Amino acid sequence: MVRTINLTTDVKPDQPLSIDIPGDVPAGLADVIVIIAPRENTNSRTLKALLTSGLIGMWRDRSDIYDSGTYARELRDRAWTRHE
Repeated sequence: MVRTINLTTDVKPDQPLSIDIPGDVPAGLADVIVIIAPRENTNSRTLKALLTSGLIGMWRDRSDIYDSGTYARELRDRAWTRHE
């Protein structure tokens, strides 16, 4: 059986890394894979960054969309509707 466990840690300047495995993981041989993927500092997100990102007003020049709020709501509704 393969089990994936996501653990988040803070890498310190002197680079030690400690991993605490959950207690329900059985003892025995295991492969441990470490993926280093720097996370974006969420404190750096600002209103100015959002306004200059191009997300706001991205549908303003579309002639086929009369009300962008309604259009976005319909897209979300369609995306969340289960098709069987």
